This record gives sequence, structure tokens and C-alpha cells, in this order.
Amino acid sequence: MQPRNMSMSGVVDLAAVKAAGEAKTKAEQVRAEAARQGGSAAVSPSALVIDVDEAGFERDVLQRSAEVPVVLDFWAEWCEPCKQLGPLLERLAVEYNGRFLLAKIDVDANQMLMQQFGIQGIPAVFAVVAGQALPLFQGAVPEAQIRETLDQLIQVGEERFGLTGIAVDAGADAAAPAARPAGPYDALLEAAMSALDAGDLAGAVQAYKNVLADDPAHPEAKLGLAQAELLTRVQDLDPGAVRRNAADNPADVTAQIAAADLDLVGGHVQDAFGRLVETVRRTAGEDRNAARLRLLELFEVIGVDDPRVTAARQALARVLF
Repeated sequence: MQPRNMSMSGVVDLAAVKAAGEAKTKAEQVRAEAARQGGSAAVSPSALVIDVDEAGFERDVLQRSAEVPVVLDFWAEWCEPCKQLGPLLERLAVEYNGRFLLAKIDVDANQMLMQQFGIQGIPAVFAVVAGQALPLFQGAVPEAQIRETLDQLIQVGEERFGLTGIAVDAGADAAAPAARPAGPYDALLEAAMSALDAGDLAGAVQAYKNVLADDPAHPEAKLGLAQAELLTRVQDLDPGAVRRNAADNPADVTAQIAAADLDLVGGHVQDAFGRLVETVRRTAGEDRNAARLRLLELFEVIGVDDPRVTAARQALARVLF
């Protein structure tokens, strides 16, 4: 997929020579103080992913960023793309073994942090390195691209600020409760997720369809299929060209549908819905039906219980009847 990404050039901007020097000095002081007190204890792999709120932001993010890059995952329960990206980031945090710390921030419960970071859509991912904040990307992103971004982040942390990460005790979670027994479709759903992580969208689509062939109402498979099909549609699009075409040709239903797909992938849910409702209002016949059907497909991506879907359904009903 081709989401709207934020450039890693922000690292250079935020770490201008003077600021970088001051931040590095402060980070070194923090690490030196920790060393005098016996050093930082090794953490368990599960401690590499933490929930952060406004009250604990300075302690859990700003202070910790003096020893390890802290990646911020801004999410919400109603955000379906977040449910794809979040578990991937959590898995990578454990895999990178202390090279970065993942801090998850629920935007519904932490509106002030959302405003301070200037977030317009979620999922949105930032990082804090030695107290310096920088944007990484917005929207669901392929695993290969996330890994590349994390590698750059870790390199910047090491070279500019001397951050070497935190020690991890691999055996600390050995006593954790056993995982729940596998369900009848767990293997297929896991295959779908693995295919998504590998960028094999066709494989993910097929895995979800395999579940639905046996259980047509399976909610996780329905949601996963809708998301995988959306990613398939946008993966080869040129976002700039698509948006220019939509702006220049407001009556072109195909152009508006493509732009709505990109809106949704970028986390701009209401923009996507509004674009298609307006397209339905302006059109008739097959064009109207095409826009209506795509809107219904996007409802499945977000989830039928989401309040934005409810509002868009009401808007669609008003223009249809």
C-alpha cells in the first residue's frame, strides 16, 4: 500500500547541531546517573510495550528516551487500521530486543497529547529520541517499510545521541500464562496475517476467503478481507496523481472512488465517506451504484459499529431517498 508518509528528514531538522549537542549531553548525564546508581535493570520482553497517558508521558517517554528511542503509536479502539498496525509494532518491539521502546497512546483518552503532536488521522507513529520528537509515518504501512524506518531511527539514536538501547531478560516472561487453545480458524487467520506482513496481499485475501467459505459471517475474516482488498487496490496507485485527478475531475466516479480509498488508508475516514456520499448525490445509474457499493465496502473496513459509519449511513440514506 502507499499511505501518506511523513519524511524521516524530520530527524535532521529536529536534530540541528546545537539541539543535537544539548540533547546528547543531557542523555549522557542521565545514563551516567543511572550507572552511578547501579545501572538500569534488564527488562522482560513484555515490558518493551507500554501504555502511556498524559500524566506519565514525561516519566515513561521523555525520560526513557535518554537511553532508548521511544516509538509512539497513537491509536483508538474504533480505528480498524490501528488493529492491523498495533500488533505488528508490538511484535517488532520484542524482535528488536530493546533497541527501541513502544509506547501506545489511546487518543480518545489523551486528547491533549494528540493536539500537541498535531495529529490529523490515526494510526500515527512518532518517535522521541533524547527528548527530541520526530514524525515517522501515518496510516497502516507495510512491514518492510516499518523495518527500514526503525533501522534509520535506531541508527540516528546511536550516532547522534549515543543511545544503545535497554537490556532485555529473555527468560523473564517464561512464567507467563499459556496461550489460549487454538480455535478452528486460528491457523488460517494467522496465515492471513503472515501474508499481510510479508506483503503478499493475494495470499491474505485467499486466506480470509478460505475462512469465509466455511463461516460467511466470521467477523474477523470479513474485516480482514475488506482491509486486504483495500490494500490491494491502492498498492500501485500514485497518491499525488490520484488526488490531482480527483480534484480536476469531480464528476469522474472512478477518480473519486480511488481518492476515497487513499483517504481511508491514510486514516482520513470521514473524508473518504464524505467524498463518496457526495459522489452518490451528484450521480445516477451505474455511476451512482458504483460509488454506493464502494462506500459500503469501506464501511466494512472500519467496522459497522463505528459511529462514523453510522453517521455516513444516515448521510447516504438522505441522498438516496
